[in-house]
Amino acid sequence: MLDVTANSGHRAAPVPASDEPLLVAANLGKSYGRLAACRDVSFELYSGEVLAIVGESGSGKSTLLQILSGQLASTTGSVAYRMRDGVTRDLATMGEAERRFLFRTDWGFVHQDPAMGLRMAVSAGANVGERLMAVGHNHYGKIRDTASSWLERVEISPERIDDAPRTYSGGMRQRLQIARNLVTEPRLVFMDEPTGGLDVSVQARLLDMMRTLVSELGLSAIVVTHDLAVARLLSHRVMVMQGGRVIETGLTDQVLDDPREPYTQLLVSSILPA
Repeated sequence: MLDVTANSGHRAAPVPASDEPLLVAANLGKSYGRLAACRDVSFELYSGEVLAIVGESGSGKSTLLQILSGQLASTTGSVAYRMRDGVTRDLATMGEAERRFLFRTDWGFVHQDPAMGLRMAVSAGANVGERLMAVGHNHYGKIRDTASSWLERVEISPERIDDAPRTYSGGMRQRLQIARNLVTEPRLVFMDEPTGGLDVSVQARLLDMMRTLVSELGLSAIVVTHDLAVARLLSHRVMVMQGGRVIETGLTDQVLDDPREPYTQLLVSSILPA
């Protein structure tokens, strides 16, 4: 785990002002019989804002991310998303085709395991180019040029454009997955433990690159992580979960530098297991 107190001068830039939320979660809950994996979660996310959801394993953060991204139906509550035309839609009213369309045009999802977000048997260029084709690009030369440019942007040599991700290292695969997700400049990106399973040196390089891209593109993002250094470096706000509930939320520096709740204090002092 990276040091949560390190690089204090390299944090997320201030979030741009916005009058209307991009995404609104209201009283979300998810139960499996008597087991409540997520309970009464409400918050708003604004354009250009990065929210980190933190907590130990079993706290409900991954379940919440699946609900927010439309991959899992909630038992209670709702998720509303403001579309590009300004109309706010409840995800529960969308059909599967509409949600797939959102992931092609407005959303991205970065998995902890890059193999879940990449086609491992086709080339890196095809992985990135497919996203461009999904939003209407059809000129092969321009698609290849854009894919090559994005490989450079995520610190992969364009000479590897025809190589399949299965030939890449773990860090390169994760950077390729990020390029695949960001090439169409989505409005909202979900990230599930994006640095999980990587060596500390690889994590640091990846985080630095992600912070730059999020700032340059003005992305909104929801990041699930157990690593508070990831939250420190990427997010504007932090939401702390325990037992399926949100127990503390606030500006990142406020929560991590002066936590109010005993559980958050334990997380910050790294006493609790990841």
